[in-house]
Amino acid sequence: MSLEIIPYTIEVREDTGVNNAKLGIWLFLTSEVMLFGALFSSYVFLRIGAASWPEGSSILNIPMATLNTAFLITSSITMVMSWLSLVEKNFSAYKKYMLVTILLGLAFLVVKYFEYSAKFEHHLYPSTNTFLGLYFLMTGLHVLHVIGGLIMNIYLLLPGAKMWQSYPERFTNRVETAGLYWHFVDLVWIFLFPILYLL
Repeated sequence: MSLEIIPYTIEVREDTGVNNAKLGIWLFLTSEVMLFGALFSSYVFLRIGAASWPEGSSILNIPMATLNTAFLITSSITMVMSWLSLVEKNFSAYKKYMLVTILLGLAFLVVKYFEYSAKFEHHLYPSTNTFLGLYFLMTGLHVLHVIGGLIMNIYLLLPGAKMWQSYPERFTNRVETAGLYWHFVDLVWIFLFPILYLL
């Protein structure tokens, strides 16, 4: 029994100009943009319509959020470097960069854990006020996306990396697709940070 390969996993489709994996991830990310866009819009309208609004800087920990911003921006760079290492056929460099990407993502989650814990110790919950309700909803949803990206990257570093031996081009495409998702997660945080913490 022969193994039939799904077409356009590497080759570019003539009708779209991209391969199927990239087309699929862009369609998925479009739905994610709509999800977070609705949350950002809700935040703006609720804040504009509120008689009084607590300043994020008085409730939230800006230094911890700044550290998390640095973690995610750096992880985007290492994610690109992991993909570029595969393009250059350097699998050992790929493993190093991907490991650093994963460690930075885990560091983000650790900082977020301490940030959430501090809120709960001070009896600040989603039910405390509208601002904290939106803060926990938006950052919590973002944390779930970070966890999803970490699961994907850990798979590509450990069991999924076996594909490099049998089908390196396809594996490189998978890492590129995972990178697009990871960059989206980072981009969402780039918007969350100033809107929630600084404005």
